[in-house]
Amino acid sequence: MNTVVLVEGVSDRIAVETLAARAGRDLEAERVSVIPMGGATNIRRLLEQMRPSIAGRRLAGLCDEREARYFREAIDDVFVCVADLEDELIRALGVAAVEQVIDAQGELGSFRIMQRQPDQQARALDQQLRRFMGTRSGRKMKYARLLVEALDLDRVPVPLDRLLSHV
Repeated sequence: MNTVVLVEGVSDRIAVETLAARAGRDLEAERVSVIPMGGATNIRRLLEQMRPSIAGRRLAGLCDEREARYFREAIDDVFVCVADLEDELIRALGVAAVEQVIDAQGELGSFRIMQRQPDQQARALDQQLRRFMGTRSGRKMKYARLLVEALDLDRVPVPLDRLLSHV
């Protein structure tokens, strides 16, 4: 039997696939499909559309804490990120290491400018980093890969670790 892993967005798929590859796993060869849904509220509609192609396949999901109810109403094996995947990765790496990754991409100056904005000044550094990841189109996808690549494999966030152990 093979597995379908439903995730909220493309950045989540990138993180799962990148981590699996770093752990020496070939999800395609293992017949594990990671499918971004374009948001958690799409899960029921997507499952209905996919019904013929997922018959007999094991289902699992990775989602943000605030979206967990949508997943749990539709599938049994759900792995939940506290806040969201970016939060999990930032905590696992530490803010200094995340800033180093941002700096290596030449974007630390942009991050510092964002930090000076009035609505950011009261936020904790980890919250600012999460916000930065979502401020430009494609940035969440880019940093999903980069943060997972920078991650010490002994410090994999629990939801990602459990998901990959499950599939």
